[in-house]
Amino acid sequence: MRRAAFLLLLALGGPALAQGAGQGAGQGPPSEPGWVRKRGAQLQALDKVTARITVLEANVGQPVRFGTLTVTVQACNARPPDEVPDAAAFMEVRDSLAGDNAAPVFRGWMLANAPAANMLEHPVYDLRILDCR
Repeated sequence: MRRAAFLLLLALGGPALAQGAGQGAGQGPPSEPGWVRKRGAQLQALDKVTARITVLEANVGQPVRFGTLTVTVQACNARPPDEVPDAAAFMEVRDSLAGDNAAPVFRGWMLANAPAANMLEHPVYDLRILDCR
């Protein structure tokens, strides 16, 4: 499973998976065959302080808020129905507590089948992609 996740990460754009404002900028959705572009993402957000779990519906290009986070999904792709289900979303996450000019707290691809491969590292919130719709 780890090897498959690693190969998928490489196929999705390598450097675009790194966290940070300067990395992955301008990366589009995976262009390899087998990925289907979708208009929105279903995300799961966790507030670690209150243990509140919320499912967010985010349209591509439209920011959604969860606590102090603003999440903008820039691309969301899924595998066709006849393949093993998977979803990948390229997103940017900003924290309002960091200030308007601060770098995003996350920018890169998240994978539904490998959530630990590239995850938001935040002291209060966890975020993962569930599906693309």
